[in-house]
Amino acid sequence: MKSRLYILVFALLFTATVAAATSPRERVKTAVDSVVAILQDTTLDRQGRWDRVARVIGEGFDFPSMSQSVLATHWRRATPAEQRRFTEFFAQYIEQVYRNKIEAYSGQEIRYGEERIRDDRAVVETVIVAGDTEIPVDFRLRHNDGQWYAYDVVIEGVSLVNNYRSTFSSIVRRDGMDGLLADVQQRLDRLKADAADEDPVPGG
Repeated sequence: MKSRLYILVFALLFTATVAAATSPRERVKTAVDSVVAILQDTTLDRQGRWDRVARVIGEGFDFPSMSQSVLATHWRRATPAEQRRFTEFFAQYIEQVYRNKIEAYSGQEIRYGEERIRDDRAVVETVIVAGDTEIPVDFRLRHNDGQWYAYDVVIEGVSLVNNYRSTFSSIVRRDGMDGLLADVQQRLDRLKADAADEDPVPGG
């Protein structure tokens, strides 16, 4: 449940059309409301819905910064070629994970709380209401080029970036960067295979 929420709320924020926002809270609300509208658009089939959000995923994610944060100290030890490959694989992996979970949203209410701003960083508090369950979700944003961009999501006190950092760090220590790149590629291949199995047959 929590892993699905990680991808859902992260993608909700990043796949929305970038719009001018005067505050981090407005940025989050505008983005979430926009992508929810896409998910609720009954004129779109599954592929059409994905095509719309896929076009803007690349614009919303700061994959180089996220990749560097996820690898932490291992980033500095990696060669430029390894850094580029990891960023590419990680971006594809996150995009494919979201594609496989895009239908997880089923009308959950999202409440917007306070924002806390310190220099070029901000935190926006939200709560996802799923039936009788309330799940606190904090968006961490960075101000860059006149706009706020999220770089992490914290669900019930657990950071998305830290979650991946812990998993990938153990792989690097055991198998090196080559092992990590192979692992992420294998994860990506499995996700693509799962998506192919679930996709409706064209014309069917």
